[in-house]
Amino acid sequence: MSTVTTVVIPARSPIRRLWYAAPVLAVLLVLPWVAEQYQTILLAYGLVMAIAAIGFNLLLGYTGLLSFGHSAYFGVGAYAVALMVKYLGVVSMELHLLGAIAASVLVTAIFGIACVRYTRIFFSILTMALSQVLWSLAFKFFWVTGGTDGLRVPTPTLLGVVTGKGDKTAFLVHQYYYYVLGVFLVCVAIMWVIVNSPFGRALQAIRDNETRAQFVGIPIWRYRWVAFMLSGVFTGVAGALWVPLNGLTTPDILHWTFSGKIVFMAVLGGFRTFVGPIVGAVVYNYLESYAVGYTVYWQLFLGVILVVLVLSLPTGIVGTAERLMARRRGPR
Repeated sequence: MSTVTTVVIPARSPIRRLWYAAPVLAVLLVLPWVAEQYQTILLAYGLVMAIAAIGFNLLLGYTGLLSFGHSAYFGVGAYAVALMVKYLGVVSMELHLLGAIAASVLVTAIFGIACVRYTRIFFSILTMALSQVLWSLAFKFFWVTGGTDGLRVPTPTLLGVVTGKGDKTAFLVHQYYYYVLGVFLVCVAIMWVIVNSPFGRALQAIRDNETRAQFVGIPIWRYRWVAFMLSGVFTGVAGALWVPLNGLTTPDILHWTFSGKIVFMAVLGGFRTFVGPIVGAVVYNYLESYAVGYTVYWQLFLGVILVVLVLSLPTGIVGTAERLMARRRGPR
């Protein structure tokens, strides 16, 4: 009679993985002092889009819902800042963020009631349709939103200190870059806690098998609705941070094609991983910037590059890197 011995390998603690982020954080901290100003501003854009990407990935990667409407929440955050500046005279970045969060919660709570009742293609189409409603409203109410001319936003105060009175480029490269970096780290930490909490595990259970999740007592609709709101709030925060960098907000950011960019960022980096959307957002931002400067046919050029990357890296940049590292370590 043979005896089968089962060897249980303990899973690697998620906390231990945080140590791998230390060298990356060191690079982010010293970059403004060693890199060109343009490179630092590009990275600031990448960090802003990374916040939007991790918010979006809470739906796609952890809840299993593909949204083509996240441009709506990004635009809501951006327009909340622009309208607060124009009509209320608010110049504090902290108040801008609070206003963007409040506006995002309001919009996502209403949209979520209609959207999370559906899944698969119906959810995707409905989110895209609702984002197009906001896009059309931004055009129609041009006396409020500025229409295609947009709304200009001056440099804000950071932590109550007026820092943008001099050279705006220097302000963006140093003070505002570190402000964006700080908000980015806070958002990443909060999202890390969310996805590794019992709530995050329940979302993954819903993604993997909705029927079983319902049988064990998980309120499917309520959890999806909360995830929808959290996802929109993160994207709205990204929109609020994006406005001072861009200096202008227009209805273009409300269009569904902008949502496609956010989707592609998550897929490019690897939406089945936590870090993937962050890497994908930074890489996509650099690829798009250099493609625009390289050729007038930048959309064709960028499209070919992205198609090649997706076909050669089906699990994304981070997913492929993890598979290669696991293959090198070999079976234990």
